[in-house]
Amino acid sequence: MDTRPGTLYVVATPLGNLEDVTLRAIRILKEVALVACEDTRRTGALLRSQGIGTPTTSYFEHNERWKGARILDHLRAGQDVALVSDAGTPGISDPGYRLVRDARAEGLPVVPVPGPSAAIAALSVSGLPTDRFRFVGFLPHKVAARRRELEALAGATETLVFYESPQRVVACLEDMAGALGDREAFLFREATKLHEEYVRASLTHLRALLAGRDAVKGEIVLVVSGATGAREETGPPEELFARLTAEGLTRRDAVKETARRLGLPARDVYRLVLDR
Repeated sequence: MDTRPGTLYVVATPLGNLEDVTLRAIRILKEVALVACEDTRRTGALLRSQGIGTPTTSYFEHNERWKGARILDHLRAGQDVALVSDAGTPGISDPGYRLVRDARAEGLPVVPVPGPSAAIAALSVSGLPTDRFRFVGFLPHKVAARRRELEALAGATETLVFYESPQRVVACLEDMAGALGDREAFLFREATKLHEEYVRASLTHLRALLAGRDAVKGEIVLVVSGATGAREETGPPEELFARLTAEGLTRRDAVKETARRLGLPARDVYRLVLDR
C-alpha cells in the first residue's frame, strides 16, 4: 500500500507576545511529527510555554538547501511537518517560501495556519491608506543598490511597507527621504513586546529620533505613504529642472524636486539631465 504523504503546515507564530498564538497553531504544533524553525531556541520557548514536546529542526537561510531536502523526506514518508519562523508568518522575507515551492512542485500538501504578520499589523495601526499597498520587504544592504531601488519606487502611489534591521534603519531612513521626499511614515518597532514603539511622523523626523539614540534595538517595520496620485506639474523634466536651478537650487536638490513634482524616479530625471 502506498504511503500517503504528510502535510506541510505553514504556521504563523507570535511577533513577541506569546498570548497571540492561535488555538489552531497550538493544536497543529502538538500533532505534527516535526517543527522546522529558524532558531530552535526561540521556537523552543514558544513550545514550552504551551507544553508542546514536538521535536524541532533548524531551517534557515544558510542550511535551507540540504535541510529542506531532509524535511521533504519526512513529508514523502507520510509525516506532517510544521514550518515556523522566529516571529510572524513564514515565507515572508525568509527562505520558507523555497520549502513551500519545492513541496508544491512535488504535489505534496501545503496548508496555511494563519496568524500574526508584522507587515499587516504595522499597516493596521499606521493610519496610512491600506486600500492598496506594496510590500517591499528588506532593501539591499549596499548603499548604491538601496538608493537605486528606492528611486525606482519614487513614483509608486501605493503605501510602501519595508522591513529593516536596527543596524541600518537610520541610513535607510535618510536614503528614503532623499529618494522619495520627506513623506509621512510610520515606525513599528518591537511590536507586542515590552518596549514596543509606534511613531507616526515624517521620514526625516523618524531618522532624527533614532539617530539620537545610543543604539536602536528590535525588529522594525517602516510604513511609508505613496507618491501623490496627481502630478503637481506637467511638461518635460528638463525644463522644470532648468527652472529650479535658475531659482537657486543645487543640481542634486533640483533633481529631487523635479522627480517629486512629476512623480518620476530621481534616477530617471538625473539621466535626462546628464543627456542634456
